[in-house]
Amino acid sequence: SVDNDVTVCAPQCNGRCFGQNPSECCHIECAGGCTGPLDTDCFACRNFNNSGPCVPLCPQPLIYNKHTFKLEPNPDAKYQYGSICVAQCPTNFVVDGSSCVSNCPIDKMEVEKNGVKRCEPCGGLCPKVFYLAFNGCFLPAFCLFPSVKSDKYNGVPPLDPEKLKIFNTVQEITDVLCIQSWPENMSDLSVFSNLQTIQGRTLYKGYSLLVMRIPSLTSLGLRSLRKINDGSVYITGNKNLCYHNTVNWTRILSSIKSCSSVCAVNDGQVCDPLCSSDGCWGPGPDQCMSCKKYSRGGTCVDSCLECRKKREFATPSGECMPCHPECKVQEGKETCTGPGADQCVACASLQDGPHCVSSCPEGVMGEEGVIFKYPNKQGHCEPCHINCTQGCCGPRIEDCVGSARYISGYVSPLVLLNICQMILTF
Repeated sequence: SVDNDVTVCAPQCNGRCFGQNPSECCHIECAGGCTGPLDTDCFACRNFNNSGPCVPLCPQPLIYNKHTFKLEPNPDAKYQYGSICVAQCPTNFVVDGSSCVSNCPIDKMEVEKNGVKRCEPCGGLCPKVFYLAFNGCFLPAFCLFPSVKSDKYNGVPPLDPEKLKIFNTVQEITDVLCIQSWPENMSDLSVFSNLQTIQGRTLYKGYSLLVMRIPSLTSLGLRSLRKINDGSVYITGNKNLCYHNTVNWTRILSSIKSCSSVCAVNDGQVCDPLCSSDGCWGPGPDQCMSCKKYSRGGTCVDSCLECRKKREFATPSGECMPCHPECKVQEGKETCTGPGADQCVACASLQDGPHCVSSCPEGVMGEEGVIFKYPNKQGHCEPCHINCTQGCCGPRIEDCVGSARYISGYVSPLVLLNICQMILTF
């Protein structure tokens, strides 16, 4: 019966139905009612929502093949993320089996394979995870005193700034970077100069990067930071801090709530002229977010054609990279178009097909056996006669090293090679 618009379900429905009849029960995976009998008619799912249908488990990474009697990869696999099934875990989460987790369990370690971060069992003891604390903010993988200043009451000496250099190798922070105290003789955070990513898996009051009340800071110096996956940025109370307002924060994170102090003492400081409009982390061409023209090893430069010992080429992204050692240096113009020996404008020594080489191949396996090559007068490697078995000075059988006209004189191979070189010079 129906009383006050409340449907009384048949006993068979276990309290979840869309009508009074025994045939009008909700699907077993429904929670809180439904509009019909299907797993897609649920108001909410008891376990997981797989893009519409309610399911007891998300599609598993491995499925059983009844023909091969083996577990095989499931092309339709999804991961459990809260109460929903997702094809990929969010960027700040790690795959653990069939689930998206914020951190790996204590018996597993985080490993990145094919661009996906996964939790895998440790081979023996897992690496210890420590936490760095600056006035109550914690960072994975480090451990320091809550304050860098001395605590005479508890007999704690001030932190030795040299010990902060251990952070030079850090490239990723999984949770937050929170700085509320800093050595007075350090004007930037350049000990984190190689930090590229802040994951923000666990946030501090919604923030993943906080820099607060550090009077000694004049610049951030986070020259490699390019991504903050979750959380906002909070920079305030740093009365001498500059350059942070030039940073294009939207390139690093999509949502930002930044409370920034006004540049006072160092007013008028600007980014290096070689920096792009994306701003900079501090003074100098090595602190640019991106370069206006080209970059070399993290430092912005005006050109890749500078007169350096090793010539360079510019990649599509504007990075100066060295040419192959066998490329001939070209003054005032490109020496090469890429890193390979086949991308030189000209060769420094010899050329074998499209490749610049220091010497012609000897004993190369060809379609009809081992072949040898010799350099012609133009510096190109040409094949010896097919019957030459020790090299040659030219294309004819008479030019073979070790041919009859030389063997009778018992000339050593080294002398024969010198003879070849003499012949080629005339």
